[in-house]
Formats: sequence, structure tokens, C-alpha cells
Amino acid sequence: MRRLAVVSVTALVLAACLPGTVPPVPAESDVAATTSPPPTADPPDPPPPVCRRGSVTGTGVELLRFGDPVRRSVAVSARMFSCADRVVIVPADDYAAMTAAAPVAVDMQAPLLLTRPGAGRLVAAEVARLGATEVVTVGDPAPLPPGVPAEAMRLRPGGVADTLARLAGLDGAAPHELAAALAARPPTGGPVLVAPVTDPAGALPAAVAAAVTGGRLLLADPSDVWGDATFGMSLRAARPDQVVLVGLFDGDALRQVETVLTSEPLPGGGWRLLPGRRLVALYGNPLTPNLGVLGEQGPEESIERLRPLVEAYGVDGVPTVPAFDIIATVADARPGADGDYSAETPIEVLEPWVDAARRAGVYVILDLQPGRTDFLTQARRYEELLRQPHVGLALDPEWRLRPDQVHLRQIGSVDAAEVNEVAGWLAELVRRERLPQKLLLIHQFKPSMITNRERIVTPPELAVVIQMDGQGPLATKYSSYRVITGNRPHPRWWWGWKNFYDEDSPVATPEQVLGLEPVPVFVSFQ
Repeated sequence: MRRLAVVSVTALVLAACLPGTVPPVPAESDVAATTSPPPTADPPDPPPPVCRRGSVTGTGVELLRFGDPVRRSVAVSARMFSCADRVVIVPADDYAAMTAAAPVAVDMQAPLLLTRPGAGRLVAAEVARLGATEVVTVGDPAPLPPGVPAEAMRLRPGGVADTLARLAGLDGAAPHELAAALAARPPTGGPVLVAPVTDPAGALPAAVAAAVTGGRLLLADPSDVWGDATFGMSLRAARPDQVVLVGLFDGDALRQVETVLTSEPLPGGGWRLLPGRRLVALYGNPLTPNLGVLGEQGPEESIERLRPLVEAYGVDGVPTVPAFDIIATVADARPGADGDYSAETPIEVLEPWVDAARRAGVYVILDLQPGRTDFLTQARRYEELLRQPHVGLALDPEWRLRPDQVHLRQIGSVDAAEVNEVAGWLAELVRRERLPQKLLLIHQFKPSMITNRERIVTPPELAVVIQMDGQGPLATKYSSYRVITGNRPHPRWWWGWKNFYDEDSPVATPEQVLGLEPVPVFVSFQ
């Protein structure tokens, strides 16, 4: 039976944590009877350690979702260490001891295990699996099994953030700077462990495992992993074969991490579209200038035309991204061959615009005016383009007709149920293709245009924006905006505004638009 040598750092803990692992101390008579004559030569050097540190072989993205810190530390050890000659154990509720123990564990190339009353068997089982021959305990005084040697050591306890900073080689980093500093470290090529930024103390076992196995620790928002562009770019730069999320991450965290690793970021950076940026768009159809300013010039010229608008709408400090709002299906006075009173622009006409936008960091919205068909039927026509990370979708209910209606004799409308069909399909496309969050824009300048609006669903894969796209005198537009928005933010979607060069009197200035309440996140020009 293997004998465990136990060293006490600062104080002793883990009372009888490893029952049955230490044999009884033999009596003096037994020792005398079994003692061999003293050797005549120097004893041989002790054998080298039998265990080589290193992570368990594996690839891909995994989630170790444990709220209990003890189980979480054991799971990290089991995932990242195939074996270990030494183990450092510390009480889960003693942050000072934990922060003192972490550097010791790194120096000893050992996993850091947390413990608490009643968890001894769980911790002991992991120690046995590792094959550890030395156990270091750090924490409150506690009796040890008979015959186990103890040596007193003293370490200066530090703050949790300070300890993480030391492990990361970032001495002096303030707690609020730590996540960014960790993410900014150069890649090491090893595994990446991701811990919640909201629980830095709970991240210590993962920090130790990353440091010992040649990997890297990153901190992320557990409910919004892809919302931090700095984290995402750091993760991509590391090019890890292994990414292990440790802690209570949201259920979408795995997909979000996979998206960050496989999909190009959005124009302006990151993988979550909103909040955090504003889009400023030219609106129209590439085949004609009669439907908006986007059709007055080609893609490259449109990009240049956007630049001063983007600059003007970024004066409040919000990152502002240029966009094309392209009418992909155009309301038609004629029924057409399919009888839907909507002319579908061929994909090959749209592709040069989508490609030019991607190269220039411009977001693209495909706008639908479906006539007598439904929005989902038309959206499916453009799935090939919507698979691209920088392409979103817009629905224009003004041009959604009932079977007995024609355009310009009445204002069309859509029910929330049909919007939800589109939202569900688009969200599933985002999940299936591992895409960044997509824009779903819905036009509205009269309440009747969206029935049962309060029932619109807003899945996390989509950033839903309702745009007030009415035209006319500025005072009338202000009134419409108040009616549509209720003059307040909304917990589930954001708001947009449209400027008409020819029909508005006058055209609102950037200062006037940004002075609206709530402030629009999407502004387009027709």
C-alpha cells in the first residue's frame, strides 16, 4: 500500500480525508526485529517521479458545468491530469488559503483540489486516481491521521485577483483589468480553460491546471461568451485543440465558443451584433435608383458614400458600422409568373454586393417585400447568402398582402406568428451553421402593421430591431416614433429610424436622431 507524505502549508486541513491510505506505525520491537544492518555504501539516488504531467488527450470544446466548487476542481483535475505525483488541497471557503496555495501548486506542477466537510471521499478518490504520493494541505488547522509527517510552512495570502495575475505573469493588474489582460496574452499552443469572469476565486483550480499543462486561462461572461470581442480574438489566436469551459456557463456557451473558433467575426468585431454598436445603412435595390440611394451607384461607390454618414453617427462614441439594406424582393404592381406580386432579385445580382461588403467590413441586410406570399417562403430563397456571417434579414409588413389585396391600395400587415416562424428558422440557421448573431429587422410606422407584436420571440441567436420607417415632416416622424416605441426602451428588442432624402422635410440631422429616446441602433437612408 502506498504511503502518503503530507505537508501542511500555513495550517492543516482535510481531517481524515484519505482514510485507509496510511498503514499503522509499527511498534519498536517490530522495528528492531525487521531492521537490516546499516548499509556499507551510500544509498542509491531516489527514483525519478513516475508521472509525467500533462493534459488528458482530447480535442474539441467541452463543458464542465459544476456549481459546487469542490466537484468543479475535481472535474478539472480529472480532465487535465492523467496522473500527478503531488496534489495540493485547500478548503473551498478559505479564499486566503486558496490564493496562497495556487502558486504552490504551480511550482509543484500539481493539481489544486478544493474540499469541504463531507467531500473527503470525492477528493480522496481523485487523489487515488492520480496516483499521488505527496499531498499538500493548506488551510485551517485540522487533525491528521496518525503517523503522517507534518512540516509547517508560511506563505503570504493574497487577493484572488492578485493570485490569478501572478499565475498569468501579470503582477500588478487591477481586478477589473484582469480578464482583458489574460485575453491579451500571447498564445502558448496548449489547451485553453475558460472560467466565469464573475467567479475569479472559483477559477483558481482552472488557472493552476492551465499553468501546469502549458495551456492558458481565459475569463468570459458565463451568459454571453461571444459578446466579448477581445476574448473571442484571443481564443482564435490561441488555435487550441482543447477548450474546456469550467463552471456555470449558459447552455449556449458551447455553441458560442464553437462559433468564435470557426466563424469570421462581424463587421466591427465580435460575434454578438447588439448591443454595443450602431448600424448606418444605404437602402435600395441594385437594379434601379428609383427605390433608394443604394441603387444610384455600384458597391464600391456605395461604400465610399457611407463613410461620412458612419462618421457623423458615431459622434456619441458608440462603434458605428456601415451597412447595405438591399431590397431583395420588390413589391410589384403585377402578379408575376408566381402570382405573388413580388419580384425576387436573383442571387447572382446580389452576390457582388455581398462580396464587396464582406471585403470592406460592411454588414448586409436582405429586405423582403413579399406581396401575397409569406416572409418565410421568400427568406428561404436567400439561404445561400444568409449562411454568410455578415448577412442579416429584414421584413417589411407594409408590402405583405392578403390574398385579395394589391399594393398601394392599403398598408399591409403581418402577425407575430409569421414573424416568429421566420425568427425560428433564422435562429436555427445560426445554430446549425455556427454563425454570429444575426440582425432581424422589422419595419413599422403604424401600430396596425404588426399585430400581436408583444408575442414576437427574440431568440439569443438574433438581434431584433423594429425600425420606424415613416416619411414626411419631422414633427410627424417624431410623433410616429413615440407611438411605435412607446417612448421607452424595450427589454427584448431595439429600435431603428429611417431618413428619406426626398420625402422628409427636413431630413433629420445626426444630432436629432441621436437625441431620440430610445436612441436608435439602426439608421438607414433612402
